[in-house]
Amino acid sequence: MPDETTLWKTSPSQWLNLGPFAAALVISIGIIVGACYLPAAGLALVVPLVYAAWRYLVVRCQTFELTTQRLRITTGVINQKIDEIELYRVKDTLMLRPWWMRLTGLTAISLQTSDRSLPHLLIPAVREGAELRELLRKQVEVQRDSKRVREMDFDETGSAAGEVDADLSGGQA
Repeated sequence: MPDETTLWKTSPSQWLNLGPFAAALVISIGIIVGACYLPAAGLALVVPLVYAAWRYLVVRCQTFELTTQRLRITTGVINQKIDEIELYRVKDTLMLRPWWMRLTGLTAISLQTSDRSLPHLLIPAVREGAELRELLRKQVEVQRDSKRVREMDFDETGSAAGEVDADLSGGQA
């Protein structure tokens, strides 16, 4: 098997923090106004600033790395958690572009997988999402072909997806 190489690696955009940053700003302004009347209240300014810094670090420390064989997800600021999805386990991809992401040139990619520990994965707010999705799709097919793996889903009745249940009653109700 050829060596594993990194094809794509990124962190989500800080646009994910627009709401928390705006809330921290509003609270900070409120504290500053309150400090005009009660100077000791200025000490509370530390809380929204620390919160904003923490939110920044949470997004910054989350990385997604697509290699030729797997998708590696790293999360955590102090304690890191590294999870991996073998590419042949990816069942479906969905590209999401709400209006605010379109304005900022960002995309979210949603993955459905057969991985038990990570059946659904969202790669939020990344640039060049269409290119990433196509690269991911191609690598999934390469890995499935190299491992000779095919995905088959079963519904609640136990029949394979796409399989038609035979009507044993001869079509009469």
